[in-house]
Amino acid sequence: MWLVVGLGNPGSKYERNRHNIGFRVVDELCAKHGLSWRSGGKLGGDTASGQITTERGRERAVVLKPMEFMNLSGFAVQRAAQFHSIEVPNILVVHDELDLEFGIVRLKSGGGHGGHNGLRSTIEQLGGPGFARVRMGIGRDPKAPPGAKDAAGWVLSDFPAAQATALTGVIAAGCEDVETVLAKGIGPAMNQHNARSNLASP
Repeated sequence: MWLVVGLGNPGSKYERNRHNIGFRVVDELCAKHGLSWRSGGKLGGDTASGQITTERGRERAVVLKPMEFMNLSGFAVQRAAQFHSIEVPNILVVHDELDLEFGIVRLKSGGGHGGHNGLRSTIEQLGGPGFARVRMGIGRDPKAPPGAKDAAGWVLSDFPAAQATALTGVIAAGCEDVETVLAKGIGPAMNQHNARSNLASP
């Protein structure tokens, strides 16, 4: 069984932020596969569980949206993994990625947090970085000065209307990546999908 985690911040004010694309991917994943969300509870997040249909059949998964804000995400991830007896290599985290242009979706196994507070918290609470990731490119603010470290204003702003059509395809690609990881594992899924071109390119 897999634990699929979408990272984001709870509340309507953050719903369409770049930082919340992880939530949007797992929302779409659950809608696609008919999984219903259960709110709150002792795990510290909204959860859905059931069968995900993949190219190799149906795979059992628990899907989680931590609801304690981004920098505390790891607590809900750790509690869900412990409650469902899921080992770290079977955890897949979907998150926004500044170091990839908008429209690029990439899979990764392990690695650091790259300044992402949700990943930082998850690594801390799981005791290491050995989980898989779906990296949803959001790019960097083109108006930010070179070398600027603080990207809070950018990640906490909404995707512009001009990106709406491309965003639909990007979210669908994120779902496809999750399904392939569940079917084949992170290595084969990386080989299958990481050569995908920029989905926002004209």
